[in-house]
Amino acid sequence: PMGPPSMYLYDASKTYEELFAKLDTNKDGKVDVSELKAGLAAMGIKSGKGAAQKIVSSGDKDQDDGLDFNEFSKYLKEHEKKLRLTFKSLDKNNDGRIDYAEVKQSLADLGVNISKEAAEKILRSIDADGTMTVDWNEWKEHFLFNPATNLQEIIHYWKHSTVLDIGDSLTIPDEFTEEEKTTGVWWKQLTAGAMAGAVSRTGTAPLDRMKVFMQVHSSKSNKISLVGGFKQMLKEGGPTSLWRGNGINVLKIAPETAIKFMAYEQYKKLLASDAGKIEIHERFMAGSLAGATAQTAIYPMEVLKTRLTLRKTGQYSGMYDCAKKILKREGVKAFYKGYIPNMLGIIPYAGIDLTVYESLKNFWLSHYAKDTANPGIFVLLGCGTISSTCGQLASYPLALVRTRMQAQASVEGSEQLPMGRLVKKILEKEGFFGLYRGILPNFMKVIPAVSISYVVYEYMRSGLGIQK
Repeated sequence: PMGPPSMYLYDASKTYEELFAKLDTNKDGKVDVSELKAGLAAMGIKSGKGAAQKIVSSGDKDQDDGLDFNEFSKYLKEHEKKLRLTFKSLDKNNDGRIDYAEVKQSLADLGVNISKEAAEKILRSIDADGTMTVDWNEWKEHFLFNPATNLQEIIHYWKHSTVLDIGDSLTIPDEFTEEEKTTGVWWKQLTAGAMAGAVSRTGTAPLDRMKVFMQVHSSKSNKISLVGGFKQMLKEGGPTSLWRGNGINVLKIAPETAIKFMAYEQYKKLLASDAGKIEIHERFMAGSLAGATAQTAIYPMEVLKTRLTLRKTGQYSGMYDCAKKILKREGVKAFYKGYIPNMLGIIPYAGIDLTVYESLKNFWLSHYAKDTANPGIFVLLGCGTISSTCGQLASYPLALVRTRMQAQASVEGSEQLPMGRLVKKILEKEGFFGLYRGILPNFMKVIPAVSISYVVYEYMRSGLGIQK
């Protein structure tokens, strides 16, 4: 066999060329899956099952089933950057070598406790020169062609939604590691998240009520301004009226979170092609389906929330009374008004939220991640807020139409418009911006909502004893 591959991989650009030439056996200027497999085997690099395929597909930008030299070296460069981060984060005492205690410690930080033997075994599998410590070359050698690099670490820090409750229930649920599921950390995190949501929704309820009011009542002929709107509300029902509809908005968090999480896990099992790893499009599909499932189950609560939020003083004595009256006057199907635009809204929201979040995350990882994949709380909240805001912008007209349909009572002589006709009517009367009524209070509540839910989440976390 040839000498150890470290000779080639060392001096980056030159060696990438040599390596490429070595792998491209039929000299067509492309390395395809079979060449990569054969080449890696010949160099004595053990690559996991399906690794060659994954490398080619993740590096292959122009979709021609092979990597040309640029794609190949770009894959290696980016890969090497990620590896460098992971190596640095494992090498606790910065001596340029990783020993078993460091491996053990790092896994413990991720919440995985392993024995000394297991840690040594992991090291042995990477350690080429038998010193029982792994240096950067060995590390690079071992992982350069194993696409599973970003370890648990990146997932661990970049958990997206648990902390953020912008009052929208369309976000895609969180990934929990196997370990978190078995130790029961996940329900603690969901509980902490639900509590954070409850407090942040209550804190921003007046803005939410204002948004619903504007969505339903504001028009060219009846302009509602923020200040004017609040004055009207206070005159009509006093300070407490600003919180109308908040009770049910908080109540629906728990069933929704639970259904969504369970459904998400099930859909993931159905959709994931490769059990261990879930691709972003699979996450998007599973997440959207889970969102749709949860929304379908609790949708009547959404209708109640809209009606309770818009209620006049003395109109309903409470949730139960409101439900009873709707049922009596308008029948069961009133509880599914606006269901279609609501479902349609999930797709642009979840898709854009995920895409923007992943792009921001990858941008940060490739530009600013110097020593660790941990971006710090401001970057995380910032990315989460930006991505949710973009998702909201895209799905806002659907949310507005949904709210209007929920508010149309089947009695009081108001016409019952189906979705298409309603959109047309709004566009004719109000123009395009008619679909964005209430967007100002909607965005005003984003930052306070995120800040409140983050603070509460942190308190809950220390209270429930969830470690970072």
